[in-house]
Amino acid sequence: MTGRVLEGRYRIGPRIARGGMASVYEATDIRLDRTVAIKIMHPGLGDDDEFAARFVREARSAARLSHPNVVAVYDQGDDHGTVFLAMELIDGITLRDVIRKEAPMPPARALALMEPVLSALAAAHRAGLIHRDVKPENVLIADDGRVKVADFGLARAVSADTQHTATGGVLIGTVSYLAPELVIDGRADARADVYAAGVVLFELLTGAKPHEGETPIQVAYKHVHDDVPAPSTLEPGLPPYVDALVARATARDRSLRPADAGVLLHQVRRVTHALAEGVAEDPELTQDLTPLLVAPPVPDGDQREETRDLERTTRLRTSPPPPPAPARRTGRPRRRRGLLATVLAVLLVAGLAVGSWWFFDGRYTSTPGVLGMTKAAAAQKLADAGLEVEYGDQAYSETVPAGRVVATDPAPGDQVLDGGTVAVTISLGKERYDVPKLKGLTEDEAQDALAQAHLAYGTTKDRWSDTVPEGQVITSSPKAGTTLRPDAAVDLVVSKGPKPVRLKDWVGKDADDALAWLRAKGLDGKVVSEEYSDTVADGGVISMDPPSGTTLHRGDAVQLVVSKGPELVDVPSVRGQGVDAATQTLEGLGFHVETRQAPGSLGLGFVFSQDPEAGARVPRGSTITLNLI
Repeated sequence: MTGRVLEGRYRIGPRIARGGMASVYEATDIRLDRTVAIKIMHPGLGDDDEFAARFVREARSAARLSHPNVVAVYDQGDDHGTVFLAMELIDGITLRDVIRKEAPMPPARALALMEPVLSALAAAHRAGLIHRDVKPENVLIADDGRVKVADFGLARAVSADTQHTATGGVLIGTVSYLAPELVIDGRADARADVYAAGVVLFELLTGAKPHEGETPIQVAYKHVHDDVPAPSTLEPGLPPYVDALVARATARDRSLRPADAGVLLHQVRRVTHALAEGVAEDPELTQDLTPLLVAPPVPDGDQREETRDLERTTRLRTSPPPPPAPARRTGRPRRRRGLLATVLAVLLVAGLAVGSWWFFDGRYTSTPGVLGMTKAAAAQKLADAGLEVEYGDQAYSETVPAGRVVATDPAPGDQVLDGGTVAVTISLGKERYDVPKLKGLTEDEAQDALAQAHLAYGTTKDRWSDTVPEGQVITSSPKAGTTLRPDAAVDLVVSKGPKPVRLKDWVGKDADDALAWLRAKGLDGKVVSEEYSDTVADGGVISMDPPSGTTLHRGDAVQLVVSKGPELVDVPSVRGQGVDAATQTLEGLGFHVETRQAPGSLGLGFVFSQDPEAGARVPRGSTITLNLI
């Protein structure tokens, strides 16, 4: 894309970021002469007309957001299938960079970072927009300290009409920040953004994500079934009301969360005020923030059906009996009926007890523990327990060797129906990837190669190189072939081309030495002419183009003018000529003339002899001495 002009207006410069759905480039708005950021969707997404239409619709909605903490959207376009957004360019770092450097951080600092984020989300929620991909990478911090939230509307555009199902629906968002309802059915409202913001706050406070797993599916499962732990379990000493704030924002039951980011922002400011006052404990604030209910686990299909059956049975068995019909008083028959009723009641209670035991416990058995066993051994143990086996997708594991059982569903010790099925996951061993060969690729190509290899791009260092062209990778750290964990960072060393040369002054010095030095520096030295010089010896440099002190790059040309020494002139014979005539002749040829009286001179004024002698070749401007008689 670099160098391309979109819609005749945006000249694309270097790529500055790459995500799962789009890449961001620095660009120049030719029309307004300003620098902008251009987000360009990956081709596979932009080719979908329905998606492109949703993208345009949501981009227009996002462009209506005018808030100091929202990255402004200037324009949207489609240049022959290249769907793009033109946005405000923020020079700085992301909140992810801050987490790497500062987390775990004091709660006051964490909340100070969250306030502008929540303010931006609150503005979006008031406008009817849901971000749906709140994460540290989408929070930009400018060099002057301004906090900006990016990517408004993009995630919503991707999934506005998409439902997540167990049979192949699309799940949009970064798994570490997904609200449970997004995992279950793919539908979300403003409270999904609240949940993600709560997870970000947890990460700021602890330096860790609340839910970790060896696969994205395991992380998503934990979001549905496990509460976000209290930050104080990782960072003891945090006030209880800070724990309560995180618990409220990340409640699995979305009805217990703040209704939108504006409500959460109000709660954050209450906590910020308490921290500023130095309050260690505030029971009233803690109680106000603590969720009042515990969200029930979401049952699977079979469990939901069993639950409904159980509820119907319970209602039938616990409904109060109808009032008895009036009866006439009699003697012994009444006592018999009372005894019979007692026996029937006992039998009914016993039947209910047995039925309840069977329904809740008797028809179940415990899942045998087979973790770490080979596939064959695990299958045999489950078969011996009367259970069926099915194998799901294999999963990587840091602790369980390849080919052995890494997980079962139900888990070991959990109840399973007699004769039921246990899903077994076999380990693929440790997930590792080799650093690809990157030398000779451009920086963009290297980043793409790392993404395809399940590795992360780290940083780039520029280095002079006489052998690798400018803009290409010289090497990587770690080097190609090194085996790394997934998403491990790989740093690049990129060539700046040959190191510039400051041209040395060779005027008056030997031309051969000058040419040798130029060749050693990778410069193209040439002798363009030779001239006579009265000041520079033969073979010396008279002049250079460019002049000394100029900064040059490898391959640049340097032209030399080389001296042939002084120009030589034949000395004519002026012997016998009068002094005036001889002087005029010699000076006409560029000589200087000196005269003196020869020994025994008669004072006639004629040349008796000359030095140098006639026929000698001497430099122009030489002095000729005339001896007069």
